[in-house]
Amino acid sequence: MSEKIKILIADDHQLIIEGILSNLKGIDGLEVETASSCDQAFSKIKAQRNQEPFHILFTDLSFDNTTENSQLDGGEALIKAIKQEELNIKVGVITGHTETNRVYNVIHNLNPSAYILKSNCNTSELNFAIQKMLAGEVYYTHEIHQKLLKRALIEIQMDEIAIQILKELPKHAKINNMEGVIKKSDGSPLKIRSIESKLAKLRTDLNAINNTDLVLKAKELGILD
Repeated sequence: MSEKIKILIADDHQLIIEGILSNLKGIDGLEVETASSCDQAFSKIKAQRNQEPFHILFTDLSFDNTTENSQLDGGEALIKAIKQEELNIKVGVITGHTETNRVYNVIHNLNPSAYILKSNCNTSELNFAIQKMLAGEVYYTHEIHQKLLKRALIEIQMDEIAIQILKELPKHAKINNMEGVIKKSDGSPLKIRSIESKLAKLRTDLNAINNTDLVLKAKELGILD
């Protein structure tokens, strides 16, 4: 890198910040600052937007140090504020959150340039992510990429009947009670044998051990609220 790349790290845990800083020391050409809250990070980015602006922000999603006086209560709010202000900075997430639904919502709604997990964050991965981000590309750590791929495949396999069954399943103590409740596209009721067959396929697709686990997996994937 011929010029210094300015990076801001936002996290409320000092040990995490120190760990990221240690990894970044192995990368040449960086100038790194830190912020312990989203409000502080946002203020720093805005204060330097016209003179020596930050090129990249790495932020966590959850911040435990927010109070009723905080303007921004977490990483999602910080990213939204940056987009609303149209600040010219690449944003990456470094977090411990691996829940498929949250991962999907963050990436789908906020479109960060990177999503990295704290558990396997290292110098090599950070260097690769930074290069990708500066080139206008995105980088998602392998586990996150796999989660997004699995969700996409599941969504392709889902049809209206499957969604109906998953929504009704927690409401009925017995599968037989669902007969007459699940409707085909023409309005006719689905027979119990067809419901059971669909449930068996859903359990296989979502790798669920039983119907209770099936509902939990569907919620984790964001198929159910």
